[in-house]
Amino acid sequence: MARLYANENFPLPVVVSLRELGHDVLTVSETGKANQAWPDEDVLEYATQDDRALLTFNRKHFVRLYDTQVHAGIIACTFDPKFHFTCTEDR
Repeated sequence: MARLYANENFPLPVVVSLRELGHDVLTVSETGKANQAWPDEDVLEYATQDDRALLTFNRKHFVRLYDTQVHAGIIACTFDPKFHFTCTEDR
């Protein structure tokens, strides 16, 4: 499974779902870096040092970093407000 580092803007419910699917996901908050205006370059470097691909909705900033440093991957997601997903559990 994938080793991922979720940027600050990445939704926790998605992190939880990815973990339930067996992925190793670490968040910026879990590393004590939340709310520190941490530069994007440093976020990507941290993920790289831990051999994790970066998960982010901050597409504009991280796409520009794609070719500027070695990394384990950048997964730049988008949000579609028209998409509705419902998950139910059979009991």
